Order: sequence, then structure tokens, then C-alpha cells
Amino acid sequence: MMHEALLWKSEGERVRCLLCPHDCRIADGSRGICGVRENRGGKLQALTYGLVSSVAVDPIEKKPVLHFRPGTKVLSMGSVGCSMRCGHCQNWSISRARPDEDTSLDSLPASEVAALARENGCDGVAFTYNEPVIWIEYVLDVALACKQAGLYTVMVTNGYITRSGLDLIGPHIDVWRVDVKAFSDRIYRELCKASSVHPILEAAERAKNRWSMHVEVVTNVIPTVNDDDETLEGIASWIGTALGCDTPWHITRFFPYLELAELPPTPVSTLERARRIGTDAGLHFVFLGNVDTPGGEDSVCPGCGHVAVGRLGYTITSRETRGGACARCGTPLGIVEE
Repeated sequence: MMHEALLWKSEGERVRCLLCPHDCRIADGSRGICGVRENRGGKLQALTYGLVSSVAVDPIEKKPVLHFRPGTKVLSMGSVGCSMRCGHCQNWSISRARPDEDTSLDSLPASEVAALARENGCDGVAFTYNEPVIWIEYVLDVALACKQAGLYTVMVTNGYITRSGLDLIGPHIDVWRVDVKAFSDRIYRELCKASSVHPILEAAERAKNRWSMHVEVVTNVIPTVNDDDETLEGIASWIGTALGCDTPWHITRFFPYLELAELPPTPVSTLERARRIGTDAGLHFVFLGNVDTPGGEDSVCPGCGHVAVGRLGYTITSRETRGGACARCGTPLGIVEE
């Protein structure tokens, strides 16, 4: 469904997209790197506006988001396309698809999403599955309607966005769940075909400090790619310094896929080492994902050591919090509750 895009300007016979740091200059009839923003007659068009590839009801813990409205459900939705081309993408069938090639796309008007969420017992809407930044016109309209309906909003994102793009949606997004895949430009170029990690870090900081979003960070640890101490220490130190020690860091296990199919799954010992690196850096909540490690996703109070929120998979098994703090000792945990 074609819709005139936001955040672009004319440059002679080309248009310049101002949404993400790729800074695409797009000739008439061509598209940007994301594959869903096209120059048609000198105007940039958003080709996926209102077109969804997937809609589902999920626990918010599945995003993964563990310290914002724990135990609630979100209406998860996505389209096609992506601003990166990660060699291990689990959702490649939609992230690498083009809107004119995917016949499974359905139309879902922005005005109907909030009601659909309410009908399915959801307290929020999550933009996920593919990269939601490239869908920003639809995200903005849905988010505006969600806020009017009293629903929270979640961006599950690679974080590759310009300041103007972030500021456009900033007032309307509650959660910035961002992937930090590495801590060097070299790895981002090789792994994701993105030029630099710095816009991702800067956007996450601005999401928290300028727009008061709840931020959680995910790092998928890949053997021989980003599993070295220098990378993990860099990410952990940045989280603690720039986002705060209560910011959750999700360490997830890599499984062989696509261009990285020749690599082995991440050893659990590597994930445990990453967790130690995070705690040694002063992070209070470092979670282990994609592995069956007892207590790996429990929220343990840094003050008294009590399990404030116990989890098994996506299910909360115990909860002793009050106003986002430990109910035992009163230590603030950074958990956003109703």
C-alpha cells in the first residue's frame, strides 16, 4: 500500500532518505537499501504502509522485554524489509522480502490496531519481526492511536535510525528493545552490512535520556564473530555508563543459519562468561536467553539477593515487587509496572 514517506528531501533527480544512517540517495524508480522506500516521480513513497506479514499475541517477555509491564501481553506485528542484511537473520524470509514479491501480505489499517489489541487482551503493541524503523509512517500512526487508547508501544529494533527519525516517534514509544550486535564498526560492516555501531548507541542513549523510553539491550553472541572479551566488555561498559546499571542486557545463543551456517552454536560456557563480564561491569540484570539455564532469566535483587521475579521460559513463576522495587528490601529494580 503506497503512502508518501516522511523524512526525505529532493536532490536534483534523486531523493535523499533521512530516516536511517545509510543516507540513501535514490534515483527515480529505485529503492533504498531497505527495499521498501522508493522514489516515484521525485517523491519518496513508503511501499509497506499498512501491509503486515505477521500478527500475533505474545507475552511481552518473548520480545524479550523483562522489566516493562511484566506478565502482560502485546499484539506483535511486522511487515517486510530491513535496513541491515545480517548473515544469521532468523526472520530472513520477511526481512529480505520485497512488498511486490510477497503475496502473503495483508492490509491492516492503522485505525484498527488498537481495537484489535484490546479484543485480544493485550495491554500494548509491539513493532517487531522485521525492522520497524523502515515502517515509520505506519508505526507513527499506530502508536498515536495506541496512546489514545491507553496502550503501551514497543519497538523491537536494530536501532539503526537517525536523530530526526527517532525524534519523530520518540514521544509515542514506551520501550526501545534494541539489538547491539557488536561494538566495532568492522564487525557491523561484516555481519550486518551497516557502516557503524555508533548511530545505534547514540539512538539508544537518546531514546532513554531524551524520550524517557524504557531500554533493554540484546546481544546474540556468535562464536568467532562477537564473542571475544573486548567486544563483550565494551558493550557491558557502555550499557552501565550510558544507560544505567539497571538496564537489562539479554545474552542470547546463536544457532547456525544462512551465511553463518558453518559456525557452531554458542557454547553455554561462552554465555556464562558473557554474563560474568556483565556483572563484573556492574550490570544488575544480565539474562541468558535461548538456553535452559535455571535462574538464567530471573530478576535477582542487587540489594538483598532475593529473586524478585522468577521466570520459566516466558512464564512468571514468582513475583515479589512493589512499585518497581524489591518487595523484600525496597531496592529499586528499574521495573516499570502499572
